[in-house]
Parts: sequence; C-alpha cells; structure tokens
Amino acid sequence: MVANELAHDLLKLGVRPGGVLMMHSSLKALGPVEGGAGTVIEGLLEALDEAGTLLMPALTYERVTAEQPVFDVMRTPGNVGLIPETFRLREGTKRSVHPTHSVCASGPRAAELLETHLLDNTPCGPHSPFHLLPKYNGQILMLGCGLEPNTSMHAIEELVVPPYLYDPPREYQLVLQDGTIMRKTYIPHSFHGWVQRYDRVGEMLAPPGLRGGRVLRAEAYLIEAADLWEVALRAVKKDPCCFVDRVG
Repeated sequence: MVANELAHDLLKLGVRPGGVLMMHSSLKALGPVEGGAGTVIEGLLEALDEAGTLLMPALTYERVTAEQPVFDVMRTPGNVGLIPETFRLREGTKRSVHPTHSVCASGPRAAELLETHLLDNTPCGPHSPFHLLPKYNGQILMLGCGLEPNTSMHAIEELVVPPYLYDPPREYQLVLQDGTIMRKTYIPHSFHGWVQRYDRVGEMLAPPGLRGGRVLRAEAYLIEAADLWEVALRAVKKDPCCFVDRVG
C-alpha cells in the first residue's frame, strides 16, 4: 500500500517513531497518490506510531486580514494546501487558536503543544507550537516543498525582531470551539518589500541536523528543531537580514 511505502520512506529519512513531527508539504510533488491527502496522513501516522504526535500549520493569513479580521477555530479553512486542510478536517485533530498562524495536531501531546498558543500576541511567540518544538525534541519535515516555507523560522526571527518583521497592531475577532467570541489585538508579520530565503538553512545545517532524501517521488528534508534553533538564531543575531532579500 502507498501509505506503507510512504511510512517506510519517512523512517528511512529519520522520522522518529513516538516523536513530535511538524510537517510542511506539497501533495503534487509526491506524484500520483491513491487516496490523495488522506493516504499521506495515514503514512505519516504509521511512521510516528500511536505514541507520536503529528503537527501541521493551518495558516490563514490569506483569509483573515485587515478587511476580514474574523477567525473561527472550527470553520476557517487554512490556505497552505490540501494535506494540512484534510488533516484539519480529520476526526480527532485539534487546532490552536491564532487568527493567522494556527497549528493542527493529532497524538498524545497535541493538547499541550497547542493550548497555550492563545496566550501569544504575535504569530509564533513563546507559547506557540513553533516555539515549543525544540523543547519536545521535535523534528520538522519539509515534504516536497523545499526548505523555504518553514514557519518555525518566524519563531526564531521573533526573538531578534529584524526590521522587516512586524506590521502595526491589529484587532481580530476569535470564535472559540465552544462558540465563545473574543477580541484580541495581535502584532502581525509584515515582510513588505522583502522575500524570505529560509533555504539558506541548507548551507548552515549538516547531518544529523538536516537530512535529505526521497519520499515517494518527492524531495524531502528532515530538520532537527533544536539544531535549527541553535544555528539559525546565531545567524540572525549576527545579521538580522540573513534570511531575507530586498525586493526590487
């Protein structure tokens, strides 16, 4: 079965059974997959086994905006692809509360990784799953999407606050799981006039901090979160703009 093959490839890459795994992905890059996104999720969960916890960003920055500042944790779709959206809708999946940078998770550590995200007033603050990942010996899987769309890099940037990072504060309306409505002011990310270059991490990390391989037909990278934080944070402290380029 395709799910078994995918799980085999993930384990060969270095995914830890029983571990905590944050995944960014491109379904198209995997090639034709019978069962589509659901099969991919089955393979991920098989590799992690029942003791493991799977996380995927459910980012909504394209849908929850200054013009439409309402986030419903149960209903607002993500805008980062079919695999994470299928995962969000899967029975038993939990979702953190954040208007633009929520995360979905399934597994025994899901609740503790997600429940404090509401305390932050930035996208990837100290209570976010992105920030907590190294403390759980977590891994980051870039499945068919290269190294660029790695949201954990924002959590590292937030510790230094480079000049491109933030927009002015903005108020959002949050609809919680029980229907409670609350308003909260957040400081959103900006990046106006800059392009992200998180692929440069590939020049800074070596195995076992970064491993590359194939998963089905896709090129995949597996990053040790703790190693990423050590190397990338040191780089941003030395040069706050080392992971971005000016546009134009």
